Amino acid sequence: MKRLVTVAACAVLPIALVLGCSPQKPAAPPSLAKYNTDALPLPEFMDHVVDPAAFAYWKGSGTVVTAKGDKDLTPTTDQGWEDMESAAAVLIEAGNALQLPGRPRAPIQIPGKPMKPAGDFYKFAQQLTAEAVLAKAAAEKHDKAGVYSEGAKIYLICTACHSEYILANNVAAQGNPLPDWPADVKAKQQTYKAR
Repeated sequence: MKRLVTVAACAVLPIALVLGCSPQKPAAPPSLAKYNTDALPLPEFMDHVVDPAAFAYWKGSGTVVTAKGDKDLTPTTDQGWEDMESAAAVLIEAGNALQLPGRPRAPIQIPGKPMKPAGDFYKFAQQLTAEAVLAKAAAEKHDKAGVYSEGAKIYLICTACHSEYILANNVAAQGNPLPDWPADVKAKQQTYKAR
């Protein structure tokens, strides 16, 4: 009986080795990612994702001057700092999401000004992500000055992008919303420009 088991094992072993060493079927290639940027149009994405995260971050830095005196906005609890980190993390991923196919847009050509390259939208989104990484690191370290500095840099990125893509587009579509300067101020401006 022992001999029969040994013979059976010797007969099965080569078959198992051949099957075990045979090439495996290649894994199916991963399906291409599908983006549904239509589900949340860009203005809504900004209103519901980017703006709340940016405001949450800015809310935790700087000082507010009130009638009762200065109020430091720096977080005083671990949860406050965690909220700052979370806001920065959302901004990191928001910058990435702004670069998805279907999100970028070109600024409107404003008469008398050079056309900006369409890639500026990507540039602003990449800057937002890069700066938000630094902002998150500052919040992780509970670095009051770092949070203020990085928050200010995020603000500059946001206002530069809005200047190009929102304000400029509104002015081009609706005209200048501000009243013209009085004649005496215009004359002073001309004198200043001439210097």
